[in-house]
Amino acid sequence: MPINKKKKITVLIADDQTLFREGIKDILTGEKWVEVVGEASDGVEAVALAKKLKPDVVLMDIKLPKLDGINATRKIRETCPQVNVLMLSSFEDEAHVLDAIQAGANGYLSKMLPATELVNSIKTFTSEGLMIPQQLMGKLLHGLRNMGDAGNVPSQATLTKTEIKIMDLLGKGLSNKELAKELNCSVKTVKNHLNSAFHKLGVSSRTEAVVKAIEKGLISSEGNIVTDEDEF
Repeated sequence: MPINKKKKITVLIADDQTLFREGIKDILTGEKWVEVVGEASDGVEAVALAKKLKPDVVLMDIKLPKLDGINATRKIRETCPQVNVLMLSSFEDEAHVLDAIQAGANGYLSKMLPATELVNSIKTFTSEGLMIPQQLMGKLLHGLRNMGDAGNVPSQATLTKTEIKIMDLLGKGLSNKELAKELNCSVKTVKNHLNSAFHKLGVSSRTEAVVKAIEKGLISSEGNIVTDEDEF
């Protein structure tokens, strides 16, 4: 979910490679709006520190000793739902992205990102509440649609046509500003639509909203909007 705070954004870094952790810490320490509050070298330590420190964001590697990043993310999101988790991994395949999001991760970033892009991605996440690059979002949606094709029965939800349109555009990775431009309205209006859709779907993040929309059949397996005139 978006982090609307005037104070610094607190970050916990979880990675088993000391040099990588220190490198990320050095990058973030140079930003006035970020404070690195802890480091974890394994999944068990990441969960314990998340519970103790309650950071705004955990940068989580997938391949961690003792407890892998997917299960560590699941435990953190279950026990500390206010803590956001951004996966920072060298794996960019559909299976890892899907597993991470299903575990409750709020975003998925590549370790191959240049330092400036990493910083910008975290900054965007704090305001948008979602951070999955478009190429990875495509893999996530493909995996979800395959799951739906395997046996999920579509069902309609009481979303308006505009809200369903927004769900479709979210699946394409558009930001609030891009949504406003696409819908020819203000960013405030977009946020109002998002809040309404989130409430109806019972979710708290953009990623969860897209997942739930696909599960309910609001977005077809081809990425087109599914509508029923009698429902709206």
